[in-house]
Formats: sequence, structure tokens, C-alpha cells
Amino acid sequence: MEIPKRKIIHVDMDAFYASVEQHDNPELKGKPIAVGGGHRGVVSAASYEARKFGVRSAMPSKIAKEKCPHLIFVPHRFARYKEISQKIRAIFHEYTDLVEPLSLDEAYLDVTENKKGIESANLIAREIRKRIFEETGLTASAGISVNKFLAKVASDINKPNGQKTIHPSQILEFLEELPIEKFYGIGKVTANKMYSLQIFKGKDLKAKTLEELMRLFGKSGAYYYNVVRGIHNGEVKPNRIQKSVAVEHTFWDDINEDEQVDQKLKSLSEELEARLSKKEIKGKTLTLKIKYKDFSQFTRSKTQEIYFENAQDFYETSKKLWELRPYNKAIRLLGLSLSNLNTEEKKQISVQLKIPFEEFE
Repeated sequence: MEIPKRKIIHVDMDAFYASVEQHDNPELKGKPIAVGGGHRGVVSAASYEARKFGVRSAMPSKIAKEKCPHLIFVPHRFARYKEISQKIRAIFHEYTDLVEPLSLDEAYLDVTENKKGIESANLIAREIRKRIFEETGLTASAGISVNKFLAKVASDINKPNGQKTIHPSQILEFLEELPIEKFYGIGKVTANKMYSLQIFKGKDLKAKTLEELMRLFGKSGAYYYNVVRGIHNGEVKPNRIQKSVAVEHTFWDDINEDEQVDQKLKSLSEELEARLSKKEIKGKTLTLKIKYKDFSQFTRSKTQEIYFENAQDFYETSKKLWELRPYNKAIRLLGLSLSNLNTEEKKQISVQLKIPFEEFE
């Protein structure tokens, strides 16, 4: 299959929330900080200084503090993040109207035809990153290639404050040598399954037939088969509006104690609130997803007339939904999702690429 020759840029702000806090409060510069969290909460974002200690988003604050005893917690300021995000998007639109925001801090840009008539997408990315720094004081990283998947993978290569171009002539070689955990859409659980199958790099994945991958990974197998060959035909769509937002955790060890479940539901509720705030949306339907040790699943939803407001709402409702479960057996996954959103489009879409929900462990 021929690979469409578009010029796609994926721009991703570097540790956006944490960087905004460090920029606005110089006393925090160079220090490990976590946005959100605090007592019994979860981390929404971590500075690069904190990441060196293993602190990451969605991590319970208690664990984050254990990993980094001198971690500084700062509260969210979503209005401020949105303000800066709007400035960044205004810069994007000076180059192209084909801008697909994924959240406040990242977006795809199709610059195949651009407003400034610049031939080099690499040059456009450099200009945009320079403009962002000049106007906000923040750094961004970028990935440039012929489709969204490759641009997304590339943007992570030289983070922070760098960029990477994957030229059409380099695509297949690049993907063959790329560690499997670096493929966008392959999370920890799937990566571990691939390791057990002796799939460590793209070339190992490429050696599998479509039939084998479909048998091993279900419908995701077709996605893996295509992207390892550089094939992803999703267009940059400026007006995409998502229909649901979901978070879920797959556990290394199955859980069954009420106290464990209670803590996980609190963590998921905090994470869902942070993700919703980042995307500026609300919803009226909350769904609890349970996957048991034997891989059987249970879901139950609650719809209300007014929008769910915060993590406490999610937590209290998810506890009630938990009590409706039909089985009392070991659990390997818990998830919460919010739908019936304050959006207008009815067509079901994914938030980023069309990658299975469960791959974002």
C-alpha cells in the first residue's frame, strides 16, 4: 500500500502544566514539582526534575512522595493553562487551518499546503517552537513526518525542547529499529505480552503475518500490522469532537480487597477529573468498567440530569456502581469513563489516533 505523502507536524508542549507553574513562579524552577495531588490525590503532571525520580502523571501522591521526598505539590490552575493554550493555537493557525488539538498541550498540524508557502515542514516546526518560546516562555517538542502516527512517535524522540523528522526514505528503517514500547498505542501490558512473544523491535513485529497479529491481539492486530509498515491514513481533522473520555488501570497483581478497590476508584476519579479539565469538557453519564481475572467484563452506568462536576462526584457514583457488581472475584482492571458530553457532534471518534482504549495503561 502506498504511503500518502502529507506533511504532518505533531507539536507537544514539554511538561506543560508543570512548566507553566515553574515559569510563573521562578522559585520553582529547577525543582521537582507535581501539579495536583496532595493528600490522597493523584499527580496530574510532573516536572522533568520530578520525573527523574520516577514520578509520573496518574501516580498516587503518596507513592510520588515516597519516590521523591522533596517533591513540591502545587494546585491546578486550569484557567491559566487554557489561556496559554489559546495563544499557542493562535500561532498554529498562522501557518495552517488544519489544526487538530488533542488537548490543551498538543496538536497535529497538516502543513502540506500552508499559509506561508514554506516548503519545509521541518522549518515550519522550528519557527513554531521559536514563536511559542518567545510568546509564552515555554518550550515545545515536535515530530514531523508523512502521517499522524509517525509524527506522534517522532515528537517524543528528542524531548524536551527538540524535534525529529522522519523522512519518507527513512520510515521503514526507522520503524524496524524502533523499540516496541516506543510505538504509539502500545502500552505496558501489551509491550510485556509482545516481549513474551520475542517481539522487541519493529522488525520483530513486522515478521508477524496479519493473521498472526489478529489472532494474538484481536482487532488491534491490524493496527500494529499497518503502522509498523508506516501506514496510517487518518487525516488531520480540525473539528473533531470526542464523545467520551476514559481512564483505566490494569493491575500487575489482581486485587479483591474493598480497601484496595476504594483507593483505585479514588485514583481513577482524580485522573478523570484532570483529563476532563484539560480537555474543557463535562459529561452526564459515568460508566464503571470491571475486568475480572478470568477476563470476563462488567460495566454499569449512571446518567444524571446535571453534569458531573468533580472527582468527588465520580468517586461517590463509582462506589455505588461497584456495589452492583455481579461477582465477588479477583479483578485485573478497573476503568471509569464519562460520556453524554457537552459536545455537539454525535459521531463516535477517538481522542487521538484510533487506538484501542485499553492500550493507554
